[in-house]
Amino acid sequence: MYIKDLYAISPQKTHDLSFENGDWLVFNEFIYKAIEPSYQDIIPASQLRRMGKAVRMGIGVSLPLMGRNPKPDGIIFGTANGGLEDCIKFLNQIVEYNEGTLTPTNFVQSTPNALAGQVALISENMGYNITHVNGSLAFESALLDASLFFDEHGQEEKTILLGAVEEISDYNYNIDHLGKRFKQELVSNEDLLYSNTPGSYCGEGSTQFFLSNNPEKSLAKFSALKQSSCLSKNEIGDFVLSFLAEQNMNPEDVDCLLLGKNGDSLTDSWYDELAKPFGDKPTVYFKKSVGEYRTVSAFASYLAVQLLNGKAHHLIENGAAAEPRTILIYNHFDAVRHSLILIQK
Repeated sequence: MYIKDLYAISPQKTHDLSFENGDWLVFNEFIYKAIEPSYQDIIPASQLRRMGKAVRMGIGVSLPLMGRNPKPDGIIFGTANGGLEDCIKFLNQIVEYNEGTLTPTNFVQSTPNALAGQVALISENMGYNITHVNGSLAFESALLDASLFFDEHGQEEKTILLGAVEEISDYNYNIDHLGKRFKQELVSNEDLLYSNTPGSYCGEGSTQFFLSNNPEKSLAKFSALKQSSCLSKNEIGDFVLSFLAEQNMNPEDVDCLLLGKNGDSLTDSWYDELAKPFGDKPTVYFKKSVGEYRTVSAFASYLAVQLLNGKAHHLIENGAAAEPRTILIYNHFDAVRHSLILIQK
């Protein structure tokens, strides 16, 4: 699957490419909130005021991408929670109004597929449209679906708008905080990976890609994907080596690693275990920049494409890969759901 274009809204200044060109923001906060651009010239004001944050961020990425590319043949998104804030508002209204006359806007905005539906309506796109709500493997499920879509159409040229979106709502933040996924103390993201305490910090954002099965003028390509929900720690090395073997590759063929270390002392050791076969490969720890959320692997993929095209090299640790051609992304959530994504130039 060839990546023709991409765009992201994140806690870093990705919306204007400042982040990719060396502007890295330092956070001393418990929540890494997305920096949103002005939507004034993107979304009509009458629609914008009715949109929840997840839909707003998603549309704010989709419309610029679709404005500079042909109409896609499919729209595929992944999200763990969708517009959860609007969902809670709607449920509260049921109680408040005693199941009487409810505001329909919050219900419409609350469904996980609200973004895909809004994008289709605004762009008048009647092609394939689906949202995958598979928790922390939602983006990977969307990637797999896109691959199947292209396989189904064989040599016929097709395009897909693929992406992921996640928002921080009080509800899901409080639930995850009670589940001890987030830190109790405040540490700068500069020192996040050395905090040696349980938990991380919450992030959010929207990342999207315009994909094609035509390699002409592509920025990079999604070469392979693998996911698992049933690994033990001592199996992680075989997991990555078997994945590379399936692509007729070995660790020496990988130029750079993108690892999802998030400062959680309970689960970060999994990344060290996976990295062992790669020695001192140049490495990027992408959650230092945007925090932890269930579809953060979409942002990691965005960052990989930027690295392959000569940008964001200030993020590379363990030595710099001058011109990386092959990047391997490994991410897990709670050391339960694991994914590998291979992106190549």
